[in-house]
Amino acid sequence: MSTYDADAIVVGGGLAGVAAAIAVAKGGLKTIHLAPAGLPDRRTSALMMPSIDYLRSAGLVDDPAEVGHVLTQIRIIDATGRLIRAPETLFDAAEAGLDAFGWNFANIRLMERFHAIAKGLANLETRDAGVTGFGADQALTLTDGTILRAPLIIGADGKKSLIRSAAGFHIRETEFSQAALVCDLDLGRPIGGTSIEFHYPQGPFTLVPAGVSRANLVWIDDRAVLEQARAGSPEALVTTFLEKSQRLFGAIALATPAFVFPLSTLSVDAAGADGVVLVGEAAHAFPPIGAQGLNLGLRDVADLAAALAAADRSRPDWAIGVSTDYSARRASDLARTGGMVDTLFRSLLAEMIPAQALRAGGLWALKLAPSLRKQAFAIGMGRR
Repeated sequence: MSTYDADAIVVGGGLAGVAAAIAVAKGGLKTIHLAPAGLPDRRTSALMMPSIDYLRSAGLVDDPAEVGHVLTQIRIIDATGRLIRAPETLFDAAEAGLDAFGWNFANIRLMERFHAIAKGLANLETRDAGVTGFGADQALTLTDGTILRAPLIIGADGKKSLIRSAAGFHIRETEFSQAALVCDLDLGRPIGGTSIEFHYPQGPFTLVPAGVSRANLVWIDDRAVLEQARAGSPEALVTTFLEKSQRLFGAIALATPAFVFPLSTLSVDAAGADGVVLVGEAAHAFPPIGAQGLNLGLRDVADLAAALAAADRSRPDWAIGVSTDYSARRASDLARTGGMVDTLFRSLLAEMIPAQALRAGGLWALKLAPSLRKQAFAIGMGRR
């Protein structure tokens, strides 16, 4: 019979990993979190209201206004120049009876908050160590040669997840020629609480509120185009931003350096099995469209907490039961969200006239039919 070092071990130090470690520890399990130190995450995350509700209920955030910036409107501008173009569309949270769609957070600020919560949990031990192997009997080999075991292993170690690979989970992955350029901009005119998406043939150019006149930019285009733009002078890059934003905000200044990230989709056939569960990008990854990345990861954590709460831990196979229950809870959400984001991304890139007509017609329907807009709000926000 195995001697375990903990009830659960969480692998991965990103936001989903820290949130999972906190949730598992708050569920009463002796938890070890393996979170090797890395570079600060300079990205931002737009979290929809269901995610905000979870953060509040889990005690991870008290008042989102203390660490984030409110999102009250989403404005979509078709800048493709195609034969069939979609109408300019404005979605307002007030139409859905909401004060806001969500909040935009700097990942660094969220991480600081999560770490502060984690430090206060007596049954959660965090180690600055990575994993080099995962084998039989739930044994994890650490970078320092230490071997740890636990009946429940949570893989939150990203798109290249070692836990996922070693545990034999089957994945489906598609790499795109597009990439994402991200940076922060200071605008000449306030952006308020409106996220603005300019849809171009190779992907959207999106400005997300990050303060009165500060915006987070996510620009999706062919990777070669983005690398060339980033390699040029700051003045040339700002000129490109002015053109892409149709000069709606007057002057633009770079507030942070620009970084380019490749884009791909990744999904798994099942998110848990045999005492192993996958959360965050270990289980799913999408282009940054529809604000689904961390939102989906937090729904993973919420369902993991629910599966743990429902488990009979007096049974010797309780961890296998948790992984099976968790997988069942996540199946429909992962399939629905994955299909939605993939379809939306591909529709933005489609050059065929029928596809353009369908997309334009869909946006006209959303623009003109309040009932359809409310349904779109619910799907986009991840309502259960």
